[in-house]
Amino acid sequence: MRQKNRGRSGEKASVESREMRSRKPDLLHVRLWGIHAVDAALRNPARVVRRLRITENARHRLASAIEARGVMPEIVNPRDFDRDPGADVVHQGVLLEAEALPPVDPRDFDPGSHRPALVIVLDQVTDPHNVGAILRSAAAFGARGLVMTARNSPPLDGTLAKAASGGLELVPVAVVPNLARALEQLAEAGYFRIGLAGEGDTTLESQKITGPIALVLGAEDSGMRRLTRENCDVSCRISTVGGLASLNVSNAAAVAMHSIVTGHKA
Repeated sequence: MRQKNRGRSGEKASVESREMRSRKPDLLHVRLWGIHAVDAALRNPARVVRRLRITENARHRLASAIEARGVMPEIVNPRDFDRDPGADVVHQGVLLEAEALPPVDPRDFDPGSHRPALVIVLDQVTDPHNVGAILRSAAAFGARGLVMTARNSPPLDGTLAKAASGGLELVPVAVVPNLARALEQLAEAGYFRIGLAGEGDTTLESQKITGPIALVLGAEDSGMRRLTRENCDVSCRISTVGGLASLNVSNAAAVAMHSIVTGHKA
């Protein structure tokens, strides 16, 4: 869907974005910050914890998760976080170093008897805030998983994890080198692939939802690539009534997920 990257402004957001773009991703180790993101990671048995640095105040807020996990935190001064991860990062007084979650394959998202079965597919959505917000909505609406491209996608940690507010630990993410092939695999598993685009052939709300759905969204500015569009079964748009016809990609994803989940017929 052709979406303008609206909804974020200010120096802090731009600094965070520059930090994420400049940092070379580590596919084996991640750094997570933010109360909700770290709480969810500590409660996720699949997440291997290496080191937890935390302020006294944040330790009280995360006491239950820390005790349940049995990890020994390092109590630090809040000013220590001004150097690492940085004064412009909204860390909320906690920094967790951990291993990346085990890799996931799109074929792991077999819909089975799960109803409604929903998978989110992102075609080079680059902003970690947008991907994190989409993950948060995916967790809220019970999505089976999320598929994203290995190239031109943000790393699965830091800013993305904080924006996901725990969703990164709840929704399996498949990072794939070939999105077209992943869409083929989802079709083979029984998913009907709906591409979301402002110029879609029909409205999403008029689409009959009766089985597993793969909801496909394109990059913030350019939308879905040609091959991605060709691997969708239908192209849909979200109806709007105001003077502004387009939505931010994360907002569009949330609206579409709600429409699909509430409109699903067994």
